[in-house]
Amino acid sequence: MLSEGATALPSFGEREGRHLVLGGHPMLIVGTDPVEVERLLRAGELACSSCGGALTPWGHARERSSRGEGGTVRHRPRRARCGSCGRTHVLLPERWLLRRADAAAVIGAALEAKAAGAGHRPIAAALGRPVTTVRGWLRRFTARAEETRVGFTGGVHPEPSRLLCRLQAGCIAGWDAVFAA
Repeated sequence: MLSEGATALPSFGEREGRHLVLGGHPMLIVGTDPVEVERLLRAGELACSSCGGALTPWGHARERSSRGEGGTVRHRPRRARCGSCGRTHVLLPERWLLRRADAAAVIGAALEAKAAGAGHRPIAAALGRPVTTVRGWLRRFTARAEETRVGFTGGVHPEPSRLLCRLQAGCIAGWDAVFAA
């Protein structure tokens, strides 16, 4: 069972579960407050996504450079180790997306602008990102929209989940327009 500070990731491939494995190390999405994440980690309240055992502090992952809303941000995610199976996990704050150079809020702003009818070139200009990057986000989201909706909602209801709403401070406007595209 996941603790309050961790978020289940949808499964988009052969693997079931709430983590992704990149380079052999599982990534677990956690809250954005490092003090709260540290408290949960030290209290043993974060669960291993492989076996369910309690995670304990295990240093930090490599330093990363990501583009936030206000410019480039350097961050070093926490690493944890499972006391039961011994696997290590990178605890990635939910403001950052796996394998993306831009913050979730930036990509969410692009999706919101697309839902409002803007094209990829004006969106790229407004966000200060390369046209090809923004076009790639929009194409990927459009291609996987239904799969993403089912992953986040369990296929029950076509409204965005709380986690997906965190891509932006508020929910993405015109949600149905994005899925219809």
